Amino acid sequence: MTDDPKTLVSTEWLAAHLSDPDLRILDASWYLPDMNRDARAEYDAGHIPGARFFDIDEISDTQSALPHMAPPSEKFMSRMRAMGVGDGHQVVVYDGAGIFSAARVWWLFRLMGKTDIAVLDGGLKKWKAEGRPLEDMAPILRDRHMTAQRQANLVKDVTQVAAAVKLRDWQIVDARGPARFRGEEPEPRAGLRAGHIPGALNVHYATLLNSDGTMKKGEALRAAFTDQGVDLERRIITSCGSGVTAAILSLGLEILGHRDHALYDGSWAEWGQFDQLKVETG
Repeated sequence: MTDDPKTLVSTEWLAAHLSDPDLRILDASWYLPDMNRDARAEYDAGHIPGARFFDIDEISDTQSALPHMAPPSEKFMSRMRAMGVGDGHQVVVYDGAGIFSAARVWWLFRLMGKTDIAVLDGGLKKWKAEGRPLEDMAPILRDRHMTAQRQANLVKDVTQVAAAVKLRDWQIVDARGPARFRGEEPEPRAGLRAGHIPGALNVHYATLLNSDGTMKKGEALRAAFTDQGVDLERRIITSCGSGVTAAILSLGLEILGHRDHALYDGSWAEWGQFDQLKVETG
């Protein structure tokens, strides 16, 4: 694998750069309720040296009724400043599952105009399996100036997605599991209808990953999309349950050199609750 500090870096790369003064590491672990894991407690018990904990639910638009929507730029900047993450830093983000929630934070930084951010391939799981160092002390934080410029082209709202369904000028690609996509399995969030956005294609995020939690490469990664009917020459909106695993698809597209993609931030947590929006099953 070729390490790319703008998309994906290996555990070897991170280990070699661990003491770089302008490196900032973020633990962005986040789990679904049925996973029965406490991300903050796991961070406190042991994390990659120097890592700061990035709370996806708190560093969000807490005024929205929808889960962990992207925060206003001002909130993002103030939280990052307080965490000692700022302009000129190379950021590496990881999670405890391999590649799961880390991609969401990668996308969030990109949304804020920050491109020097990479996901740790294989995450904490791979780092630990290789016997690499951990620490249980939080780093000393010093404020660092951070500027953000929101890139509106990287995100879509419900109105824009509804227009895309009607005009068919974007492909909508849903990262949820096949049974949820087809409406055969109830949604984990109460009150949501089952099924998918009309015309959407289903690329389960897990199909982009190897068994060790690393991202597939080259032709295998490309096939994860094309085998499900995705045309990589066309524009793509990624979607999922609440905007977390959709970012894994966005990361995969970026690695493949596909630049014209955006993420539906409200995802099924939003679309699934409005009766006036059509739903397909099967």
